[in-house]
Amino acid sequence: MLVQITGWRQYIREGEQYLKCAVKANEKRREVFTPVILYNLIGMAIEKFLMGFLMHNGALAENHTMIDILRSVEKITGAQPQMAEDFCYLDSFQEICDIDAYNRREPTRDEIPRILACGIKIQAFTWSAIPCLRP
Repeated sequence: MLVQITGWRQYIREGEQYLKCAVKANEKRREVFTPVILYNLIGMAIEKFLMGFLMHNGALAENHTMIDILRSVEKITGAQPQMAEDFCYLDSFQEICDIDAYNRREPTRDEIPRILACGIKIQAFTWSAIPCLRP
């Protein structure tokens, strides 16, 4: 029997807010919202969506890195090759968990559409995986 973890809807709502903010900021406030800020907003949206999905399914990730969250999602859904490919792309901007292999590269304005697309795909995944969320 599935036991949902309380608060999963709040995570989804916050994911929606972060993603909406990133989309609007990219369209209308480029002078304020740099590519680095947008990258981080989208990353937070992705994390919120997937943590909400996991909590809805009575699970949590071992850690909050994208790869750990993906592994936890895949325990429920099976392999997600497109999501894995997107996460590898997103992780190419910052690998900060290993102090000896620390790597950080700022995204360019030209890379933002692809990064936003990753966030939108995760939003769509969440909507499809949790039927009561469908707009």
